[in-house]
Amino acid sequence: MALSPDICIRGAGIVGRSLALLLARERLNVALVDTPSPSKGPDVRAYSLNGAARALLQDLRCWPDSPAVTPVHQMQVWGDHGGHLKFGALENGVEELNWMVDVPVLEERLAEAVKFQPHIEVVHAPLAAPLTVVCEGRASQTRAELGVCFEINHYDQHAVATRLNCDRPHGGIARQWFGWSQVPGLSKPQAEILALLPLGGEGGREVALVWSVHPRRAEELMGLPAEAFAAQLEQACAQALGAMRLSSERALWPLQLARAERWIGAMPGAAKQSFALAGDAAHAMHPLAGQGLNVGLADVAELVRVIRAKEFWRPLHDMKLLRRYERARQAEVQAMGLVTDGLQRLFAQPGPIWQNLRNWGMRGFDRSGPLKNWMTQQAMGKPAPGSD
Repeated sequence: MALSPDICIRGAGIVGRSLALLLARERLNVALVDTPSPSKGPDVRAYSLNGAARALLQDLRCWPDSPAVTPVHQMQVWGDHGGHLKFGALENGVEELNWMVDVPVLEERLAEAVKFQPHIEVVHAPLAAPLTVVCEGRASQTRAELGVCFEINHYDQHAVATRLNCDRPHGGIARQWFGWSQVPGLSKPQAEILALLPLGGEGGREVALVWSVHPRRAEELMGLPAEAFAAQLEQACAQALGAMRLSSERALWPLQLARAERWIGAMPGAAKQSFALAGDAAHAMHPLAGQGLNVGLADVAELVRVIRAKEFWRPLHDMKLLRRYERARQAEVQAMGLVTDGLQRLFAQPGPIWQNLRNWGMRGFDRSGPLKNWMTQQAMGKPAPGSD
């Protein structure tokens, strides 16, 4: 690689590595900043990826094999008082709705691909470049140094995540429950969202749990012995998969809706150098719709498309060029954030009036036909049939 890279990417997670590999295909020299971070224990994450994300990773030849990838044939959602939704692949004319992907395996595939790409140099400190892309995650230090405001709305919920082995096969079904729990010290019941996501390939009996609960409830769940934790989970999901046993440690993180005030700008004190944000450095949303990494990889695809289509005379640091990326992504990300935030807030409202309204809406939506199909197509990362 030349001593001066064309693009410096700060952050070597899934978004940063995917972006580096795609830009290297455009014969751009990329410095990928990989800063070692202290070990946080076992990684229990598993992402739900839609068709667009899968196509991008397959194009990079980084799509994992089974059992690290589990196809989702159906999604089932239960409300707090009889409401029920089902989304099926067959009724939408596709083989799968989406895929659950084991995060450590995907990261390893991307890291291997980076090693064999001569246009990528992995570095441990940022290098000056016409364009710097910040992919450091929601706690990005670079974003703070650039003076970009990160507007955060904290939910009164933390996510408890782990993996479990179940007595019954998951059947390729992603299951989600909206419910309530009584938290010691609080007078009113608190809303919670429980998701069981299929892992281990076709016919598997392993699931990933994401349980969004009040912070006090999260602390209680984290402190329970494994058997007691599994027992509470079985009760909360009405033993949908029979008896459960933890197969990993538990992880915990706070939930928030966040977005950067701006996604692009000039690098302070540097002539002819600009920056752009992508992935969680630009936005964060509630995990209830499972769209976090899909949105981040859509950032990657759009930035590469904008760079590929640029006029030959326009430099990479050109602000008019970068505004094309910012405009294209901000609107879509804001829309997805409003949807997830609206659902979280709707199911967090106590009282019988709200309960009846929610479940009336769920039953009506399940029978709505075109609206349900449109929403399913959006979740799968593709336009509905007949749209432009």
